[in-house]
Amino acid sequence: MLQKLRDIFRPKPAPKLPSVPAGTRYYAIGDIHGRLDLLEALIAAIENDDRQAGPADTCIVLLGDLVDRGPDSAGVIARTRRWQQHAKVRVLAGNHEEMFLAAFERPEALRHFLKHGGRETMLSYGLSPQQFATLELEALFDKLHELVPESEREYIASFETMIPAGDYVFVHAGIDPARPLDAQQRSDLLWIRERFLNYQGPLEKVVVHGHTIFEQVMDCGNRIGIDTGAFRSGVLTALVLEGDQRRIIQARALGGGPVEIFHDDRAC
Repeated sequence: MLQKLRDIFRPKPAPKLPSVPAGTRYYAIGDIHGRLDLLEALIAAIENDDRQAGPADTCIVLLGDLVDRGPDSAGVIARTRRWQQHAKVRVLAGNHEEMFLAAFERPEALRHFLKHGGRETMLSYGLSPQQFATLELEALFDKLHELVPESEREYIASFETMIPAGDYVFVHAGIDPARPLDAQQRSDLLWIRERFLNYQGPLEKVVVHGHTIFEQVMDCGNRIGIDTGAFRSGVLTALVLEGDQRRIIQARALGGGPVEIFHDDRAC
């Protein structure tokens, strides 16, 4: 009887925290949107952090939306490709990459793309502001094919849609909570909002995502949103996952000032 009472009042063990596989370290970077200045600073910070943290099977995951809105989408794509030459860098497709690729298919898709930050992308590939202001849509459509080589388009089309890592999964926008991970639709992975953001129940894995802007990292237990609106806020965020630990590295250019790096080693 006494043992039963002890069992009843014994403190319950703390729930197991989600973790990535032993020996691995993940750096997930939110939506870059053409902010090459912030990406350059964050790359340097991540590489320095990785050296100081010691040996690990390190993987960097870009959560999509590398292009549009910010001033140097072409530079972000080029820098990502160079980074992949000496580091394990995996890139997810975002809805803005999907709009970009669709813009090569027909002029009306280009019109839609231009309304959502595509102007800045075209300028970054060498179109002058004067050309953009004077060319008609059909001429801009032809110019787009001249500016962006086929090899660049093929590279962007190769971006992934989902990357699992232990108890986590990385996607751009989110997942459909009503479907298992192996039955997700591409459209949801790149575009979903309310059905995912408003869902409060447990998910198959903790979802690390971008796509929806938050002023700070948004940890809701079943998901972690790390899009801090780099193109307008000047803050680009990386979530670091190792074992069952989480921490944050941010590149910040507040008020148009110089880029500074901030670390937050507290669990987000």
